[in-house]
Amino acid sequence: MYAVIQSGGKQYKVTQGELVRMDVIKAEKGATVNFDVLAFNDGANLVLGTPLVDTAKVSGKVVTHGRAKKIIVFTYKRRKGFHKKRGHRQEFTEVMIDTLG
Repeated sequence: MYAVIQSGGKQYKVTQGELVRMDVIKAEKGATVNFDVLAFNDGANLVLGTPLVDTAKVSGKVVTHGRAKKIIVFTYKRRKGFHKKRGHRQEFTEVMIDTLG
């Protein structure tokens, strides 16, 4: 049994009890959040929403907020001596999927 949810403009395939790392959600640690369901599979039937499945509900609990590992963004222009080195750490929220149905 799984569902496809939407959060922050991205889609995630989730199952019950799964820990999902997604873009930042403005909710306190330990808060319950509800998600829009785009598709739902109960093992026998696949229900696709147009655009959302109204009968399915997916909720989860915010476990933690954090920042991912740093990546290096290096820009240069050849033969000009121009170069720029920057770092970036993407913020995320980890959510434990509680109810699926």
